[in-house]
Amino acid sequence: MPYLIVAVVLVGVLCLLNLLLTVGVIRRLRKQAASAASLPPMEDGLAVGEEIPEFAATTTDGEPISDELIDGPALIGFFSPSCEPCRELMPRFIEHARRTPAAVLAVVVTDSDSDSDSDSDSDQEAVADVERLAEVARVVVEAPHGAIQGAFRVAGYPTVFEIGADRRVADNNPVLPATVRA
Repeated sequence: MPYLIVAVVLVGVLCLLNLLLTVGVIRRLRKQAASAASLPPMEDGLAVGEEIPEFAATTTDGEPISDELIDGPALIGFFSPSCEPCRELMPRFIEHARRTPAAVLAVVVTDSDSDSDSDSDSDQEAVADVERLAEVARVVVEAPHGAIQGAFRVAGYPTVFEIGADRRVADNNPVLPATVRA
């Protein structure tokens, strides 16, 4: 009988400890949710129906590119060499770009400010990405928060915009527009 009393008391103590830990976790989650709600929302890119904004840049071939040169259907993709989803999307993007009559612009975002070994790997990946994309698109290389990314309000990578003949965003799925998905 004394063993049974000890077992019941032990189970009761463990239940109280579990309850205290659960209350602590709930309080912490509420505190984190409150602090996250106070952060400014991230911009999600241009909305469907918005006209393409003004931008100007130079492609890797040295040719100027701007919003004025995009006159009709276009496909604009933003990729980062260090992004795994970009690796998965890029072959489909390239294949779709080969089949589409639309103008294709690809923006490769690199971070070349540091001198570490991982950055040199990232630079090599960026060069490989530029070479692959240059087969089917005009390619611009930008630093993070560059002019074109700012104009299109790109918040993450990969992001693909499909521009209609009226120079308005037809699809803005941040990962894959419907026409590329197929």
